Amino acid sequence: MARVSNAIPWGPIRSTLTEKFSFGDIKQIVGYGDLDMSRLAHLEQKPQNGASKSQLLSEIDKQVGMMNENNRSAFASICCEEMMRRKPDVISELERVLSRVGWKFSGTVLIPIEIFDISELINIPDAAHTDIQKAASRLRDGDLSGALSAACGALDTVTSDIYSRYNLGDAGKASFQERIKKSIGALNVTDSLINELSEIGWPESDYKPLSTNLEGSLNQAAFVMQKLRSDMGDVHGTKPVISALVYDSIKWSSLLLRVLAIR
Repeated sequence: MARVSNAIPWGPIRSTLTEKFSFGDIKQIVGYGDLDMSRLAHLEQKPQNGASKSQLLSEIDKQVGMMNENNRSAFASICCEEMMRRKPDVISELERVLSRVGWKFSGTVLIPIEIFDISELINIPDAAHTDIQKAASRLRDGDLSGALSAACGALDTVTSDIYSRYNLGDAGKASFQERIKKSIGALNVTDSLINELSEIGWPESDYKPLSTNLEGSLNQAAFVMQKLRSDMGDVHGTKPVISALVYDSIKWSSLLLRVLAIR
């Protein structure tokens, strides 16, 4: 099962702070996070016998090392936001160093690539971007039920639009699974696939079982998400949330959103 790490790495952010910011800036930036500034009060830059950036960051490292995973991630994220606010051009450097260790920016939000590849946004409806990004960031922060609700919310938004465009009825009265199934049908997803496969020379004996199984797998993914939402979502939750299932739900949501993209 997939294992999702919630910890934003501090090391690359620390290196960028050292390279791009002054002693005073670093002190101000980390002050926005959950840091005991009194433990840094004795460190000052002076013409003689003053503290260096290296000494300042070593003291910061001690406190960061004592934080739990969620607090460390929150601290690192806040530092990134403040760094970009002060120097917008620093984002390219942060992107470079953080992408090496599996993290990418979506706007100003850091998301692990293993949860959601930001490049996928170009293939899903614009209306779903906010919710799918929210799902990934909530999973990163350990808010599992919130992540699941956001992933489903992205599909709610898109299917509501399709229901309206194709006069499919009242989307609010349909189940989550039914909304997705009817939306896929309205877009003729299966017929389009069959036509494309036929055009490149696939015989019916090959494309028919493929299209049937694809349609079934999409319907099953919708059912699983519907079940998880009803039993594990933050509104109606009655059972413990399992992180691997929520992780998979974001992937399923991304897949369904790509299928439902109106071209």
